[in-house]
Amino acid sequence: MKAPLPTVAGVGPSCRWLRAGPWKTVLDFFKEQYTQVDVETWITRMAKGEVMDETGRYVDPNTPYRVGACIFYYRELENEKVIPYVENVLYQDEHILVADKPHFLPVIPAGRFLHQTLLVRLRKNHNPGLVPIHRLDRETAGVVLFSVNPRTRSRYTSLFRNRKVRKVYEALAPTLDAAWIPTTRRSRIVRGEPFFRMKEVSGEANSETHISPLLNLGRNSLYQLVPVTGKKHQLRLHLAALGIPIINDKLYPVMSRSDDDDFSSPLKLLAKSLSFQDPLTGQQHYFESGTKL
Repeated sequence: MKAPLPTVAGVGPSCRWLRAGPWKTVLDFFKEQYTQVDVETWITRMAKGEVMDETGRYVDPNTPYRVGACIFYYRELENEKVIPYVENVLYQDEHILVADKPHFLPVIPAGRFLHQTLLVRLRKNHNPGLVPIHRLDRETAGVVLFSVNPRTRSRYTSLFRNRKVRKVYEALAPTLDAAWIPTTRRSRIVRGEPFFRMKEVSGEANSETHISPLLNLGRNSLYQLVPVTGKKHQLRLHLAALGIPIINDKLYPVMSRSDDDDFSSPLKLLAKSLSFQDPLTGQQHYFESGTKL
């Protein structure tokens, strides 16, 4: 569905589908569902024409609640923390843009991050119509591919869906006995607790990573990781399961209780390179991050 509200300063509108319920107006629904936003703020947004339904009609404080409607609006965050790292654009043509993402910067807006995200920064500075083709964890740095042209977007997303993209990562982790390296880790990964963590369980494997040493630094080593599959937190889980958790990992094997970012201690995981054959031109692409672990 095409949003009826435009992208402003890199920020696209959010949306909310209206389910069955007792609310008489859209404002009643928003008051109950978004308790962190006061009523006056919603009324002000409506008065400025910043709340619309899927048909392009403006929503005001008296707009009746309609089950099945989709309401578009702009998220706003107060006191959003600035992430003091800058992304770099590695390549751009009429179809794709490739960016080198720094550590700590989310790819897309979510939760406490809006303007301080790779997508919003790139939309603001390069192209308001950008859409990410794949994602990286906020803590992970490296190469991310974006679509520029909606008419050719599906050709690039199909590359990832059909596993025609070679993704190579690097990680700094404790040195493992050479007898175990190189190795391939296969396991079954499912959602864990809390909801943002994953875990390995018994059963048919749904994840696979090839792991090879690149440089022995003594206590720690630099590893090359080539994922065959793309499960959430796959690389972090697989190294932790081998007894060599990635340096500065706050989730695996044990979760840190601190929510504050320590910019001096980034997760030592890097999406080093991305390579594929262009589905439109047949050209072989290779993009490499300039970040060093």
